[in-house]
Amino acid sequence: MNAGLRAAAVVACLASAPAHALPSFDSVRAGWRSADVVVLDRHGETLSRVRDDFRARRGDWVTLAEISPALRTAIVLSEDRRFYAHSGVDWQGVAAAAWANLWNTRTRGASTLTMQLAGLLDEDLRRADSGRSVSQKMAQAVRATALERNWSKDQILEAYLNLVPFRGELVGLSALSQALFGKYPSGLDAREAALAVALVRAPNARAPQVALRACAVLREQRLPKACDGLDGFAQLALLRSSGAGNASTVGHASAPSLAPNLAPHLARLLVSQARAAGPMPATITATLDAGLQRVATASLDRHLRELAGRNVEDGAVVVIDNASGDVLAYVGSSGALSAAAQVDHAAAARQAGSTLKPFLYEQALEARRLTTASLLDDRPVNLPTGGGGGLYVPQNYDRQYAGWVSMRAALASSLNVPAVRTLVMVTPFRFHQRLTALGLPLTQAGDYYGYSLALGSADVPLVSLTNAYRAFANGGRYAPVRLRADAPPVTARVVMSPAASYLVADVLSDRHARARTFGLDSPLTTRFWSAVKTGTSKDMRDNWCVGWSQRYTVGVWVGNASGASMHEVSGVSGAAPVWLMEALHRSVPSVAPAMPAGVERVPLRFSGDLEPARDEVFLAGTAMRVVNVASADGARATPARGTGIASPADGTVFALDPDIPPTAQRVWFHAEGVAGQTAQRVSWRIDGKPLGRGGQLSWLPWPGRHEVELLDAAGKVVDRIGIEVRGAVAKAPRR
Repeated sequence: MNAGLRAAAVVACLASAPAHALPSFDSVRAGWRSADVVVLDRHGETLSRVRDDFRARRGDWVTLAEISPALRTAIVLSEDRRFYAHSGVDWQGVAAAAWANLWNTRTRGASTLTMQLAGLLDEDLRRADSGRSVSQKMAQAVRATALERNWSKDQILEAYLNLVPFRGELVGLSALSQALFGKYPSGLDAREAALAVALVRAPNARAPQVALRACAVLREQRLPKACDGLDGFAQLALLRSSGAGNASTVGHASAPSLAPNLAPHLARLLVSQARAAGPMPATITATLDAGLQRVATASLDRHLRELAGRNVEDGAVVVIDNASGDVLAYVGSSGALSAAAQVDHAAAARQAGSTLKPFLYEQALEARRLTTASLLDDRPVNLPTGGGGGLYVPQNYDRQYAGWVSMRAALASSLNVPAVRTLVMVTPFRFHQRLTALGLPLTQAGDYYGYSLALGSADVPLVSLTNAYRAFANGGRYAPVRLRADAPPVTARVVMSPAASYLVADVLSDRHARARTFGLDSPLTTRFWSAVKTGTSKDMRDNWCVGWSQRYTVGVWVGNASGASMHEVSGVSGAAPVWLMEALHRSVPSVAPAMPAGVERVPLRFSGDLEPARDEVFLAGTAMRVVNVASADGARATPARGTGIASPADGTVFALDPDIPPTAQRVWFHAEGVAGQTAQRVSWRIDGKPLGRGGQLSWLPWPGRHEVELLDAAGKVVDRIGIEVRGAVAKAPRR
């Protein structure tokens, strides 16, 4: 007893010394960091949480008012019953502990909650496996006394409950409460609170030991009936905690979590980008709108459930603000409906289908190779695949052909053969350049895709495709999207002609023009101005619906992560019903864009009533009022750009292979008329020397730079390109 009193006297003397670098309560709270990065929407609402720190599992800081009275009572009874009476050191407890040590009996420890908090705040005072040394205990007492002088009792208790380690990787009451009981600390009842405080003394004890200690706490509160069934309850809670800890993986939302998980895919993307950029922030504010995110998620879920039985389980939705480029909704998957819910289908590359056609026709209009009234031949066509080694035979979606159709009808009704004929004019090389300039990350060169690029054979991500369509809404100007609210705005650059972009918008907003394929009443029809295009990839593996209004651009993809074909699901029945334009414009108007300079609208009619008379839009200088369709040559009445070299493109470089016989290496020259048909009565010159006649011609290449000229029937040069052939002369055949 005398030894214990002497030790207490020494501690009392040390306690009068000034505190060394004592932190304030505000600094401790401000320095607290959850193990999760919280991703907020543009209004500050929590979208998702992503685990970033795997050294310990910590939740958000909880105030004392957010902790249930049952837990506050239990922790004081269990750890420091004279907490509100002492000044940091419980001298009665110290004396009792000294007496117990003298007689080797068990008693409650002398360490107060304040002393334990001092040990949590100072690494030098942390308890080692062998326990604290005498000097550590004395310093701990000094720090506890200083804390009591500078902090209130409520602050001490609040900080302790947030900093105390519990079981395994769990630190703080917030993490423990969610992991063990699936609720916030404010909802803990007496039995849950008793289990929680029992883990403070023995964090790694087995369930029966924890239940026994918790029952003792309950009995002290005169709640013995709460001990009934406590063993099983404790075992279930500890198993839940173990499972939750094992479920957490790098870059995935902590599990389980009571926080909303509205945008898990975007949240992981933003955290990954932040991790690569530098120090990780505690919160990231996304450009998303939580309300709109819920609408998009619910719409996708509802429609995919309606498609049950058609082998459709995945989908994605992206909504972009036209002016700012802010992504307002980003649904990466169908969640529970998907067998691959972790896959971000908004960022995954999928075959584009017919969604690339608007960019192709815009390029042809811009180059004045077509007008919206130009006639295109929708009949079977055989095209060389290169080198004369095969044929590419495009077909329409319904395997039917319309004959001569205007460009307006061909684009609005998504006819395949006219699109391929248009790509022959534009060339795959130039079209590929345009698509990449619009931010589409094509992995191969234009020649790799060939003429099938007109039908969307390339793989593109939904978010990139939707943003490329946004360029139409902005008069041909392109800028990347914004995913973080603090990201600086990016100056847009002109990629497409404002006038030609307006013409494409006028076509895609024309429900009468698309009636041939989609009818007048379909999910594409809105009660306000909007322009839209659908797409379906080969074997119905992908459905798309992408379009824009005055304010928003919306993209939807529907399919299967496995790449499996859907059953009788097209773009208009698969993706279009999820297109959110009606919801977006429930109270916001959308009017047609103003006609830009360089565009004129004139009355137009077709001879033979090929198509109904209408007011048509043209680039200035290309307008006409009558299209004669007496024969295929009637298509030449359009004042678009005349006959020209369709392929190869100007500047093309050919490489000779010395291991292939020279006669098997040929360059094909192809000339097109104004309507996309193979030109007639033309001839070719190369390097000033006659080469041959006809719309298609092959040439045996020879190393060097060459000038290729196309001449009309009168011998006048109508087009000229430069090409280059590289490589050694072919090897002589072996004997």
